[in-house]
Amino acid sequence: MTTATAPNTTAAVADELVSFCRVGKNLDAINTLYSPEIVSIESMESETMPREQKGIDAIIAKNQWWGENNEVHSAEVDGPFVGNDDKFAVYYNYDVTFKPSGKRNNMEEMALYTVKDGKIVREQFFYRTS
Repeated sequence: MTTATAPNTTAAVADELVSFCRVGKNLDAINTLYSPEIVSIESMESETMPREQKGIDAIIAKNQWWGENNEVHSAEVDGPFVGNDDKFAVYYNYDVTFKPSGKRNNMEEMALYTVKDGKIVREQFFYRTS
């Protein structure tokens, strides 16, 4: 875990997360900005990944799995879109190849984040279906 001081407002946390993600430092973002009690919710579960995961270790493992199993050809990160006092959203668009199958696809998602006491306590992902 890094010793960097996390920003304390929702807008500052949002800006910092987007800055990390734009340069591919998603794990640094998690280590710096996420609460140890983070809850992450995907739109669906898979054979390898439950829909809901809790705790920083589970989120780090999920992100490491994703990085190990996907070759990223390009990534677009748009936002943040700051809502009320404790929520913000980020748009992600990835061109990736899933290494186990060799299948390349475009993955679009919106993520809704909730901030409490200067840390991200919840993330929820929404995927384009058409």
